[in-house]
Amino acid sequence: MSESKYRDLVFEFVPQETNWGDWCYSPQAYFRGDKDIPGSNYNVGFQIFQAPVYLEREPHFHREEEFLIFLGANVFDFDAEIDFYIGDDIDDMEKFVLTKPTIIRIPPCTWHCPLDFKRVDKPIFFQAALMHGKFGSVKAREGKNGREFVFEGDGLRSCVLEHDKECIYCGTCFKRLNEPEKK
Repeated sequence: MSESKYRDLVFEFVPQETNWGDWCYSPQAYFRGDKDIPGSNYNVGFQIFQAPVYLEREPHFHREEEFLIFLGANVFDFDAEIDFYIGDDIDDMEKFVLTKPTIIRIPPCTWHCPLDFKRVDKPIFFQAALMHGKFGSVKAREGKNGREFVFEGDGLRSCVLEHDKECIYCGTCFKRLNEPEKK
């Protein structure tokens, strides 16, 4: 693309090979917000799931608005069952069972997840779009003094397998923790 006044506003996707597991096509595409276009307030991944997966077990919230999009790979060709939880109180969230193309708006500081793709009979396009240039979430963990809140996000999380590297959400650790043990 030729140089222009607006070149810094155009981002061309680069395939990102991942190791999430057989349930998720690879490569995937990501737009990492401020890292890819400085000043951007949007962060999103583009993924196709082809088998069940308990994607997010831990409830969390973001300080910014987020949208979760669930479509059939051919938009309305949707054949899946997905459990999703949302609420103002982490201990009292409402469960939704998604069986049709759906978009969920998550207001700032609203608890959400678990997210369980229980049944996937046809590929599902999944997109988590956070309205912030850097990805981050707050999670509740049990600590020595009861419940503690931890912020995890871009530039703060180290790779589980190679501690000197920043986590790039490649999925290798997720796959290792969630694949059946080999005998």
